[in-house]
Amino acid sequence: MQAILALEDGRVFRGKGYGAKGECYGEVVFNTSITGYQEIFTDPSYSGQIVVLTNPEIGNYGTNQDDNEATRPWIEGLIVREFSKVSSNWRSQQVAEEYLEQFKVPVLSDIDTRALVRHLRDHGVMRGVVSTIETDSEKLVAKANSIPKMDGTDLAKEVSTKRPYVWEVGERSHEPVAQVGVKDEPERFHVVAYDFGIKQNILRKLRGEGCRVTVVPAQTLAEDVLALKPDGVFLSNGPGDPEPCTYAIDSIRRLMGRQPIFGICLGHQLTGIALGGKTFKLKFGHHGGNHPVKQLKTGKIEITAHNHNFAVDPESLPQSEVELTHMDLNDSTLEGLRHRNLPLFSVQYHPEAAPGPHDSHYLFKDFVKMMEEWKG
Repeated sequence: MQAILALEDGRVFRGKGYGAKGECYGEVVFNTSITGYQEIFTDPSYSGQIVVLTNPEIGNYGTNQDDNEATRPWIEGLIVREFSKVSSNWRSQQVAEEYLEQFKVPVLSDIDTRALVRHLRDHGVMRGVVSTIETDSEKLVAKANSIPKMDGTDLAKEVSTKRPYVWEVGERSHEPVAQVGVKDEPERFHVVAYDFGIKQNILRKLRGEGCRVTVVPAQTLAEDVLALKPDGVFLSNGPGDPEPCTYAIDSIRRLMGRQPIFGICLGHQLTGIALGGKTFKLKFGHHGGNHPVKQLKTGKIEITAHNHNFAVDPESLPQSEVELTHMDLNDSTLEGLRHRNLPLFSVQYHPEAAPGPHDSHYLFKDFVKMMEEWKG
């Protein structure tokens, strides 16, 4: 099956098609992770995006139910250098191509992904179309230019759960035999987690730290959250532009000072806006499992997982109220903040990172400690 990628600036790449037959549309971004492609497929933060993976071989270890970050893939399409039609791993339950075909996700393979990534790096992310049914590149370029831009688009309410639910699954062990089990802490705190596109490993980490977790839809009012009598509130990751999510920003403002709050990714951006700051769109975003982040207080460096297209402008935050806690060493963008007086902190990166790295797991313990102090 032949496939083609057409970008809005007229650049075209032709290769082989795998997965579902058809077309997909979205903003084309690249991810530099070496492993963890299934977690990338199923991360709701990738809604509205076609993902280019820089690791040259994808699919070689198959897919399985345990590694999902959501109940289905959220990427619009996948672009790789080489796509394996077989899998070789004791945990594999389904070949990657069959998995993506099942959920109607098109795959473009056998193109020069290095050239594509350099193009996006130099010119910025742009809208694109992957098609296995249309060969006219001019028509596809026109389609790419008709796709709504990510700027100004609220995708959080589209990917969010439609009704509240309680999460009960704790941390996992990947041992071949369940000889080394992972023991969760006894339930000590009740956390209400806003689902703006939440990853399941965040929920596992919270449960593993002894939290009973109630997940609520993105548009849940602050008063309804408080009625659940939580010990803390979590603000999740998610796709799209944070600024149109006015419902979430308003709820965060109403919750600040009334409950301990921890935000990740989109939750961090929404927190920044709620504190009076502004956000801006990055040229090509941060997507990968190898981003160095510096703790500004200690000077310690964490290798972290990232997946975001927007960032909080640190100059827009009220310095008398907000402490900047983390900074990206690649481009000096803000990666973390903490309120000076209220029990609230957030990070732009992903401390739950599945499959890794694990340098930032301590943040979940920090959240638990904050709830302990608040409750005490």
